[in-house]
Amino acid sequence: MLRFEYTVTDPEGFHARPAGMFVKEAKKYDCVTTVEKNGKKADARKMFGLMGLGIKSGDTIAISVEGAQEEEAAAGLKAFMEANL
Repeated sequence: MLRFEYTVTDPEGFHARPAGMFVKEAKKYDCVTTVEKNGKKADARKMFGLMGLGIKSGDTIAISVEGAQEEEAAAGLKAFMEANL
């Protein structure tokens, strides 16, 4: 399992458009991806779960990936976060 943290810098936070794009990115990899904020976890492949975390600008989230493509997933999701959030 690989895990990394990211602090959201987008002024609007993790809203619907980037959440949908994040879900598409997470679905590219053969692994289980979880997003965690303040002890609450959500499956990265479920948009409503991500939206339920209420991630705002300045929040630090932890992203965990586990499975066959965890290294590729971690790198791809981190790059996505840096480019979009």
